[in-house]
Amino acid sequence: MKRYSAFAVAREALTGHRGWERAWRRAQPKARYDVIIVGAGGHGLATAYYLGKRFGITNVAVLEKGWLGGGNTGRNTTIIRSNYLQDPSAAIYEKSRALYETLSQELNYNVMFSPRGVLMLAQTEHEVRGYRRTAHANALQGVDTRFITPAEVKKIVPIIRLEGPRYPVLGALWQARGGTARHDAVAWGYARACSAMGMDIIQQCEVTGIRRDGGRVTGVDTTKGAIDCDKLGLVVAGHSGVLAEMAGFRLPIESVALQALVSEPIKPVMDCVVMANTVHGYMSQSDKGEMVIGGGADGYNNYTQRGSFHHVEETVRALIETFPMLSRLKMLRWWGGIVDMTGDRSPILSKTPLDGCFVNCGWGTGGFKAIPGSGWGFAELMAKGHAPLTEAFTLDRFREGRFIDESVAAGVAH
Repeated sequence: MKRYSAFAVAREALTGHRGWERAWRRAQPKARYDVIIVGAGGHGLATAYYLGKRFGITNVAVLEKGWLGGGNTGRNTTIIRSNYLQDPSAAIYEKSRALYETLSQELNYNVMFSPRGVLMLAQTEHEVRGYRRTAHANALQGVDTRFITPAEVKKIVPIIRLEGPRYPVLGALWQARGGTARHDAVAWGYARACSAMGMDIIQQCEVTGIRRDGGRVTGVDTTKGAIDCDKLGLVVAGHSGVLAEMAGFRLPIESVALQALVSEPIKPVMDCVVMANTVHGYMSQSDKGEMVIGGGADGYNNYTQRGSFHHVEETVRALIETFPMLSRLKMLRWWGGIVDMTGDRSPILSKTPLDGCFVNCGWGTGGFKAIPGSGWGFAELMAKGHAPLTEAFTLDRFREGRFIDESVAAGVAH
């Protein structure tokens, strides 16, 4: 793998850019792998990468039924934060946020991490109490957040309207080291690093069955033939329930569509991320000047990857109350992704009833921010059978009542 650098760009410029290599190899499946990861999104690719980097496991295939990063990784709104209430959540999200800070250097690929800060607005007295509680919990967890006044909010976001009309801004939970990253670049950077370690990334390869022998996984059937493996990781977000059924067990999740949109590009007006949970919307500005806008998930189970008008209307109407200048903008494009929701709004990173089969799912509407931490912990779980970052997120918690309730800290849940 050639190293990317300013010198490499200058060298290629002199030769007509004919010397660049493919970022990752086009691979055909082998008959057998030590590990198969199903799902070439951010979480699946990060898992494969840390299997190789931390544990030396490189006989790995990452199978993707579509194209690399074409699912939720390519459809999210790129927010990165770790200001969660419960200790297990804060641990994995803060690990992820910290890994994002140096990910470009580690992968030798610019993921465009921007620590611009994340504001979570408190617009009711209940939210004020909730965010103050979260700030105290974060202090104990070593997560750098603080509750700030309306005047401080206005200083950070001059375009905001503090006085209402329905819900005035009473303060905000501020995480200065939160921010955004380029979602496609995260997937591409991990894919390039995995390929350089000799792993096979196989696109247009749908898993059609999971083979078992005596309660243990032995391989998968795919549209490109049967492939054997010792260990299998299911990392397919909204389709986790479908794969689990193939493996002979059920998951406590439901799949729904989550929508987002961007406006036409404008000059820079906002250099942080703002989340407004009471009016149910969030917004940031992209490097191209678009206002990236989103809100809640659909209220019914579905597998659509498109928007619905009522959600756009509700989200934009809510945000216009807090940011009146939005009313003059035109919508540029609009999309949806399929998210998998658990009852406690926390993920599942766990062994399964099928020996040798592991599942990483249930991230709901906040999976992008967790990609590096998720991959780090899930790779350790698959390699060693246990991992400190994932031990609270097992399937057993639903049977035993050990819920990790993040329904409030998730807020709009991004």
